[in-house]
Amino acid sequence: MRAIVQDAYGTADTWRFTDSAERPVPGDDEVLVRVRAAGMDAGVWHLMTGTPYLIRLLGYGLRRPKRRVPGMDLAGTVEAVGAHVTRLRPGDEVFGMGRGAYAEYACAPQGKLAPKPPSLSFEQAAAVPVSGLTALQALRDLGQLHAGQRVLVIGASGGVGSYAVQLAKAYGAEVTGVCGSEKADLVRSLGADHVVDYTRTDVTDVGGLTDGGPADVGPTRGGGGFDLVLDIAGGRPVSRLRRTLAPGGTLVLVGNEHGSRWAGGMGRVLGAALLSPFLGRRRVRPMATAERYEDLLVLAEFIEAGKLTPALDRTYPLAEAAEAVRSLARRRVRGKSVLSV
Repeated sequence: MRAIVQDAYGTADTWRFTDSAERPVPGDDEVLVRVRAAGMDAGVWHLMTGTPYLIRLLGYGLRRPKRRVPGMDLAGTVEAVGAHVTRLRPGDEVFGMGRGAYAEYACAPQGKLAPKPPSLSFEQAAAVPVSGLTALQALRDLGQLHAGQRVLVIGASGGVGSYAVQLAKAYGAEVTGVCGSEKADLVRSLGADHVVDYTRTDVTDVGGLTDGGPADVGPTRGGGGFDLVLDIAGGRPVSRLRRTLAPGGTLVLVGNEHGSRWAGGMGRVLGAALLSPFLGRRRVRPMATAERYEDLLVLAEFIEAGKLTPALDRTYPLAEAAEAVRSLARRRVRGKSVLSV
């Protein structure tokens, strides 16, 4: 089958397109999916480079990637099912998470796949799973978001952020998105009530703005901060981010593209845990995405209700996967990019 393969950790140059990769065989509880499209996110980049090194110790391969074909997010058609699979059958259109998604065929546990929303193309559906689940669980589970609250999304123009803005609005929140000036139009189009350009405004001062601050932030001036803050792939110290919180507010740390090559953002997470007892009514929660079938159904409901739409930046052919991940690493992607298989 056609696939992207990788035999050593490194840059995008380690990815190679081939038309002779071995077709996977599903286990008893797995589904073989004929992949129509596959999503691209920061997790794929980390697994490509093998950094932070901690991920190698977590079972992804010490010296080289254990999984030769990269990719997690996928959308396609069920080709075959394992002996214990009862919920899916050949011909079903699905989306979700698997292993080796950057190929014509990939295997996935049935518990990580859901029916593809009929209103979405395969390319759109492939952009949803990991980023959409992360945004949903950060807002609903860790943030315990409810209508009328004020939400700050730092990194609002990225994959997770583009879903977080829309989902927060769907839950009835007032949303402020933080991004660069070149992506402000995207964040506004997603439904953000206010947009802050981080190149002009110190985001850690947003929650306590007084009259004379950026006009676009309006309702937060003198308002005591935000009820929920999502810091997506940031590196700002928790001690500064807590300034954005209102009493009783929650800060959710969603990824980190900074930190050491050994532990990545774990140092910030540990620091947050040590600091939590001194934050009073303010809470800090690190994010770990759970790949649950039930939450894929929740996302599908929001999509079919017209409250959630994947923000697609660009679709690349499978053979150009290396260029797609280079663009991601350079932070040029608005929303999500996907591979068409």
